[in-house]
Amino acid sequence: MVTARKIYFKVLFGGSLALVVVMFAVFSIYWGALWKTPAHNLHGWVVDFDQSNIGTAVVQTLVASSTSTKITWTEIPASEFAGGPSEIAGRIAEEGAWVAVVVHANATSRLGAAAASADSSYNGTSAITVYASEARSENAFRSLIRPTVQGLLGAVAENFANQFAKQLSSSSNLSTLLSNAPQIVTQPISYTIDNLHPFDVPVATAITFVGLIYLLILSFFIVNVSLSARQTSGLEQHLTTGSLIRLRLASSFVAYFFIALFYSLLSKAFQVDFSRKFGPGGFVLFWMLNWIGMLAVGLALESMITLLTIKGVPFFMILWIIANVSVCFLPIDVLPRIFHYGYAMPFYNVSRAIRTILFSTKNTVGLNFGILLAWVAVSVMTLILFQWFMRRKHITELDHAFEVDKEVADD
Repeated sequence: MVTARKIYFKVLFGGSLALVVVMFAVFSIYWGALWKTPAHNLHGWVVDFDQSNIGTAVVQTLVASSTSTKITWTEIPASEFAGGPSEIAGRIAEEGAWVAVVVHANATSRLGAAAASADSSYNGTSAITVYASEARSENAFRSLIRPTVQGLLGAVAENFANQFAKQLSSSSNLSTLLSNAPQIVTQPISYTIDNLHPFDVPVATAITFVGLIYLLILSFFIVNVSLSARQTSGLEQHLTTGSLIRLRLASSFVAYFFIALFYSLLSKAFQVDFSRKFGPGGFVLFWMLNWIGMLAVGLALESMITLLTIKGVPFFMILWIIANVSVCFLPIDVLPRIFHYGYAMPFYNVSRAIRTILFSTKNTVGLNFGILLAWVAVSVMTLILFQWFMRRKHITELDHAFEVDKEVADD
């Protein structure tokens, strides 16, 4: 009883201590990703088609703010966009920058003409358009891009309105303006935000972030079920190394195929539209993405459980989850440079591809699948290597035990 008690407390306290070490070592990755957000600014464009007072005021304010806000603004000559604002919108959609502020052509002259004629139809929001894509990163759009743009352009509009009001104070038609078109005096310029890809499917939050954790947990369940099935049936002891490896790989590929299907149907049941980018084939693509994604994260667990056993693999799983999640909440562009490893992580690539399927963002689906398949290939190779090593180790231990028993019997 005393020996049993000592072993119990040794295992309990040893495991707890190991968990504390893992907590500080692994959780620090996620804490570090959010510690100084943003560690780097997002990249933004400001394009002046006006080439007059309004354009100058916007460009000067935004460029001067680059050192004190969360966006670094670069003035891009309007001559680079022969297609006008629509071309800029296309380049933002293709991730040329995170946001673009466009001052439209003749904005100043239209304001002057409206003031001279007391045009009641004048709308100051037609002077400036902001292009951004919320679905590229809804967290960046809501917490970094939109607040920054609203603050800066709000200040520009207020300052310009004060200066313009002073100019109009001596105008002979000021009273007419105030009576027929007061918005020309109170708000001569404003802006419109053109959200190119709205994050307008609320349940997509579960698919692009939290659901990725669930995907990994489901993979872990399959790993455990497969291990339990082999041990309970005794197959692991009767199969050759090659047959055991083939069984483990086949079981994973087949099980994940069907689990991914039902996981995908869960989103379909909540009326998620998968046809925006790829038409009717969007759902099949989403299914295949989840299948390959489960293989990418699940085969890594299948491989590591061979070395670490069921007792040790949860520690690897914690690392695997945190390393993936840390690069999905905010754009990697704003994280410390060390988090650039995220471009190669399974969660990041699954999330990117899902955003393309659901919201028609920049199409990098081919690249995303390629990276996921690379993870599958690496895990298959490590599984083969680890299983071969552990089987050889087991055989060596059995041979050694047989020799010891033989020596004892001879004595």
